[in-house]
Amino acid sequence: MSSTPTDSSDLLVGIVAKVHGLRGELAVEIRTDSPAERFAAGSVLRARRRGAPDTSLTVESSRPHSGRLLVRFAEAPDRTAAEGLRGVQLLVTTAELDPPADPEEFHVHQLEGLRAELPDGTAVGTVREVVLGPGGDLLALAREGRPDALVPFVSEIVPTIDLAGGRVVVDPPEGLLDLDV
Repeated sequence: MSSTPTDSSDLLVGIVAKVHGLRGELAVEIRTDSPAERFAAGSVLRARRRGAPDTSLTVESSRPHSGRLLVRFAEAPDRTAAEGLRGVQLLVTTAELDPPADPEEFHVHQLEGLRAELPDGTAVGTVREVVLGPGGDLLALAREGRPDALVPFVSEIVPTIDLAGGRVVVDPPEGLLDLDV
């Protein structure tokens, strides 16, 4: 995720990709595990565009379409108004999130800042961010005196997430953390 919101309490839930049709629907690239909740009618999202003040957008309706959501906002009643929202980041704050019902679940933002260690307890870095990509998610590990390491965020390589203990355990294949590129 190359365009990350600057305020650490802000979470990106979508990016407006383009206008769809004549009635102001917008194709939104989803960046949340809970699109039905985040884009439910009546939900208010913060809209952020670089170089402009944040604004609020109220969801009128949303529906799935070709791997994206088509969303109508009350503030963009027609195609012309919707065109002005192209490229906008749609955000919620961490305070707006309900805690996961299952103690084994977590929100992605909760991983940032956790200590990353090998199964034997050797520290390898700190989780800087979770990079959401089309080929799968990655943990970006900040390492002292070395470039960040990107670790595939799959259970075979990241078998343990211990929020209470402030750590994630990584069990990388040989050589993964040796790369300085």
